[in-house]
Amino acid sequence: MNRSPERNDFKLARYRENLAENPNDETAKFMIKHYTDYDDEDKDLAADLEWRKDNLEYDLRTTEWIIEKAKSDKIYAQHLYAAMCNNDFMRNDVWPILTEKKWSCSWRHAGGIISDMREEGNYLDWYCSGIIDADEDQWGILSEDSKKRLLETKAHVAESVVTDEIRKDLFKLNWIVVEDKSSD
Repeated sequence: MNRSPERNDFKLARYRENLAENPNDETAKFMIKHYTDYDDEDKDLAADLEWRKDNLEYDLRTTEWIIEKAKSDKIYAQHLYAAMCNNDFMRNDVWPILTEKKWSCSWRHAGGIISDMREEGNYLDWYCSGIIDADEDQWGILSEDSKKRLLETKAHVAESVVTDEIRKDLFKLNWIVVEDKSSD
């Protein structure tokens, strides 16, 4: 199952720095143990057959063709992240539909799934990536790198938007987006 080697590194780095500055920092020791234990628990959970059942995260992190799409195209990865935010999903199978067994996750968790699929970075690389705050009047003073990033963000979609391509790919994985019937 794909997993980012940098998962939780940014959190651990801060506490390791604190501990290096103050070897008696009990909070830093506690938090380092917490995140190390969390990673171990996460690895154990991924091996649990019951956790894998009707779990969109597992299907996304283990299906080679969708992993390759997310790795090769940052826009696709962002669209997949956005689709996971504020939406419920259901395996397109009789029993999950009859029992209304849904899958959903937080924005942070969605960002982590994308980082794991791409095997790089952490949830912060994707978290809130659908929120665009760019001033086009500043275009002339932007570096080429900044211009490229700005154009890339224009292709981003807001959290909760499910593009047709993502909807079709999830359906190929045997997952459907649960439509909100409360607004009818």
